[in-house]
Amino acid sequence: MSRLIPFFGFLLLVVLFGFGIWWNTQHDQREVPSPLINKPAPAFALPKLDDPAQTVSRDTLLGKPYLINVFGSWCVACGEEHPVLMADGKNIGVPLIGYNYKDAPEDAKAWLTQHGNPYDLIIVDREGRTAIDFGVYGAPESFLVDGKGVIRYKHIGPLTPDVIAKELKPAIAALAKEQP
Repeated sequence: MSRLIPFFGFLLLVVLFGFGIWWNTQHDQREVPSPLINKPAPAFALPKLDDPAQTVSRDTLLGKPYLINVFGSWCVACGEEHPVLMADGKNIGVPLIGYNYKDAPEDAKAWLTQHGNPYDLIIVDREGRTAIDFGVYGAPESFLVDGKGVIRYKHIGPLTPDVIAKELKPAIAALAKEQP
């Protein structure tokens, strides 16, 4: 019997290895579920990019759904995403809120002047402290927030036409069905 112990140990390792391969093929390794989905968006009060004397808070945005898009002029992937936002940003069905993340306001303004501004409103989190509350890993990231201030969808990485069509627009349509 003691001669079979190495065989059973090897067999156990083969089963565990096979399970690991199966598990990795069944799950998207890039997917990072947000613990904030279906929870209230963190409270914030951030200055506007075009008028830093004015602030925008979570409470001032209550009443209708909106999409927060985290971006920075320093972000290479944001440069990939930006043409998509320029083309589709006004047609997604909700206001597009730019969340300028860890960026110098003058750099953000220059970048938007050069590439265009798809946003209805831009708020600035220069230090990135509010982004920590949102669980932002980097830019770009996008959060769909419903009219009650609850985060309903999060996308990490650039929004693409495919993501907008297959994920974002259905999530927005689902919100519209919930509206009284």
